Amino acid sequence: MDDISYYLDHGVSRVILGTAAIRDEGLLKQALAKYDKKIAVGMDCRDGYAMAEGWLEKSSLYYLDFAKKLEQMGVSNIIFTDISKDGTLNGPNLEMLKELKNAVSLDITASGGIRDLQNIQDLAALDLYGAITGKAVYAGTLDLREAIQAGRKTTC
Repeated sequence: MDDISYYLDHGVSRVILGTAAIRDEGLLKQALAKYDKKIAVGMDCRDGYAMAEGWLEKSSLYYLDFAKKLEQMGVSNIIFTDISKDGTLNGPNLEMLKELKNAVSLDITASGGIRDLQNIQDLAALDLYGAITGKAVYAGTLDLREAIQAGRKTTC
């Protein structure tokens, strides 16, 4: 909790908890009680299950069940990554994201696999909160300015 407080008290706008959200429900509850919407949860999944410790350990938490539990606890934003897609430029897992969007009312940020403008448009059509892309920008397959404009057009 000291680390979370340090960052948020020194100008960071949001802290993302990953393994800590899986392993330490008490910490997550305490952080939410103190900082509310400034706490997000990173949900990295493999084969539909939340992973911990930098993707090394599979938990028993099925992603939809985990998301519903997080929503009940008061989490407002999750960053969802299908590990099998991350860094591949093969597109995000739209099926899992759609199921997630239908299961909870959380803000969902999609991460992993984004290649091009069509992927951004597909994600925007799901009415997600946002998307994280990195490799596509570096590889030159996605123009960041176009991506931002595409996201705004769909939500306006």
